[in-house]
Amino acid sequence: MQTWTATHQRMWIGGQWVDSVTGETVTVINPANGEVVGDVPKAGRKETAQAVDAAHQAFPAWSGLTAAERGAYLKKWAEEIRRNRESLARLLTMEQGKPLSEALEEVDAAADFSEWYGEEAKRVAGEALPGSKRDQRILVIRQPLGVAALITPWNYPATMVTRKMAAALAAGCTVVLKPASQTPLTAAFLMQLLEKTGLPTGVANLVTGNASEIGQALLDDPKVRKISFTGSTEVGKQLIEASARQVKRLSLELGGNAPLIVFSDADVDRAVAAAVGNKFENCGQMCNGINVIYVHEHLLDDFLQKLVERVGQLRVGFGWEPGTEIGPVIDESGIRKIDELVRDAVEKGAEILTGGRRLLEGPLARGTFYAPTVLAGVSFDMRITQEEIFGPVAPVVSFSDEEEIVKRVNDTPYGLAAYFFTKDIRRAFTVAEGLEFGMVAVNGTSLSVPQAPFGGIKESGQGREGGRYGMEEFLNIKYLSINL
Repeated sequence: MQTWTATHQRMWIGGQWVDSVTGETVTVINPANGEVVGDVPKAGRKETAQAVDAAHQAFPAWSGLTAAERGAYLKKWAEEIRRNRESLARLLTMEQGKPLSEALEEVDAAADFSEWYGEEAKRVAGEALPGSKRDQRILVIRQPLGVAALITPWNYPATMVTRKMAAALAAGCTVVLKPASQTPLTAAFLMQLLEKTGLPTGVANLVTGNASEIGQALLDDPKVRKISFTGSTEVGKQLIEASARQVKRLSLELGGNAPLIVFSDADVDRAVAAAVGNKFENCGQMCNGINVIYVHEHLLDDFLQKLVERVGQLRVGFGWEPGTEIGPVIDESGIRKIDELVRDAVEKGAEILTGGRRLLEGPLARGTFYAPTVLAGVSFDMRITQEEIFGPVAPVVSFSDEEEIVKRVNDTPYGLAAYFFTKDIRRAFTVAEGLEFGMVAVNGTSLSVPQAPFGGIKESGQGREGGRYGMEEFLNIKYLSINL
């Protein structure tokens, strides 16, 4: 039986650990059993302004350090994360619900992002261009934007912090971090580890609490020159509108509708294994997770048989129990959305091959668990093909015309990630180039690595995270014309 002592974590503002001015808190609930994991301060505009002021005051000295000096702090942060790997992963599992094995992988990835940007900080470069006159010299340099506000989601509460923050700090920006209210404890732990590196006062700040009030304060403050947000498309659109008043720089990673296409020449075993690995990671709660699987009719029966067999063997349970592969959905609203989409599909002719229900038996009844599900006979008039599921449900659509299916999957306002399987090298290139998505994986379903740009097009967002592209999001380009 897992035991857990609820903890209170404070905010980190201007090098001090503080509570909210009102003393109010936000309670963090374990989605697996409904128990209290801990709480954090419920801050608002005043605390946010203090954090922004601290970051603004710290900016000149921080941006004045050499890239190697800034990078050294990030590499130390990575070391601290790895040193506290098990404790951080256990906390992540308790507040977010994912299996401990996945939490450990996420913590490792979080450390990798910090280490990578610690090294990449030294590679920010400019250019010397030919002048238009004999005595003219043209230089192009890159400089940090200033104060950056980072708003992170609940589904990957460790990697999303370091992927954003390490890039911003490496570029020379100072930051204010606002984590999701469902999973702020992981962010607080990460900030404690960052404090251990000796990071100068005010360079990084953490505020928790009222999302709308904190977000509005960040938008209103002219000292905040950049906002990086991961979340829903609806909120992203609101940020775009509100940011126009000050023309703030934005990076947005928003909703998705990721297809997996299995072409007629695909390796079925390989495709099924990769589909399960992606679709059911983090209980299907992944922004670049597969939403719908499109299988050529010649492979459909074989694919479905093997998919149902694998999915039926997935072990659902508490994340801290050995062997658990599927944890809970984050909350009741997530469960309701999943159930609505499945019921709509069934009413319109889809068939449940496995799963298709909330799990209410035994100890799982205390949490928000949904059975891993496979739906066959899915068609394009069903909501489940048009809306982001964000749950452990794999709808399968049969197709025959390969050109038509590419047109179909492109016919969406979203464009984050897409996946397909084929053995034909010509098709690999033509389809990858023809898919209207910011990221495409061929014969695989894994995309997030420190060195590559992660992000979408259309209503899935703007800007990139990861790689040198992620750090460029926090840099201004300045043109210098020097006449001798």
